[in-house]
Amino acid sequence: MTRADVAAAILWTGATLYAIFGGADFGAGFWDLVAGDARKGARPRALIQRSLTPVWEANHVWLIFILVVLWTAFPDAFGAVMSTLYVPLTLAAFGIVLRGAGFAFRKSFRSLQVQRALGATFALSSVLTPFFMGTVVGAIAAGNVPPGGGDAFSSWLQPLPLLVGAMFVASGAYLAAVFLVGDAARGRDADLEGYFVRRALAAAVVAGAFAVAGIFALHSEARYVFDRLVDEGLPLVIISAICGVGVLASLLYGWRRPLRPLAAGAVAAVIWGWGVAQFPYLLPTSLKISQSAAPPDTLASVIVVFLVAAVIILPALGLLYWLSQRELVGE
Repeated sequence: MTRADVAAAILWTGATLYAIFGGADFGAGFWDLVAGDARKGARPRALIQRSLTPVWEANHVWLIFILVVLWTAFPDAFGAVMSTLYVPLTLAAFGIVLRGAGFAFRKSFRSLQVQRALGATFALSSVLTPFFMGTVVGAIAAGNVPPGGGDAFSSWLQPLPLLVGAMFVASGAYLAAVFLVGDAARGRDADLEGYFVRRALAAAVVAGAFAVAGIFALHSEARYVFDRLVDEGLPLVIISAICGVGVLASLLYGWRRPLRPLAAGAVAAVIWGWGVAQFPYLLPTSLKISQSAAPPDTLASVIVVFLVAAVIILPALGLLYWLSQRELVGE
């Protein structure tokens, strides 16, 4: 394995962590959006608020990590993506800013109308932001991002990118509902636990339907990725499916401990299946990992910094999540 391959694995690790933690964070906003009026949605929104408040900023640190690694380790791919997909990326960036502002300030105003406006900003941005991020991933997988840059609109306004965008929204809602089931169980709130169990089951069905549709879209628009996904990437697809079945069984039979690991495993397997399917390309089928890689010394620096960060930052994040879970049960 070359240094470039190791750097690519680090990039995929960041993408995996952001898909899990950032995806669940966005998905919580989706459930905030569809919770109903102020009276009906008060309790679900209160749980979402309690669950997100300690960790929502930490959940999105991985996006910065991904951008820095891509920019530093693979500058040609970074330039191609930014010069081609700047429209959905800009819309996603605006969504992140508006979402953060809405979440941070909606409880800071006494005016009920202002609170509702900021709450709506948070919730709507939580749906639109992952959708546009998904179109970026779909456009890359479809091979619509050539090394020299492509069209700013036709590159992502196609069936596969739009479908991947919808799948990002559904997957985030699925992860969030599963995580909120666990939070409700820790808070010993049986009503909210059942509330999010039903939504997790519904989101799982929708996300599964999008995944199946995505397979057909890959066959039509990204044949290289499809062929490798059903060959070299097939074990990871199977792992994802097994984890998904395990989540459904855990929801139906009241098993709460395996819920989060299984849900995270299902998403992680999909991300790494995509990585295996693209290999050795960073931009299928026009730019290989080795062609886009920075000089060896730069790659070595990226790898060393990642190892140091893993030793220092990951335990701190783990402690943060552990403490937030204890807070939910009042310990």
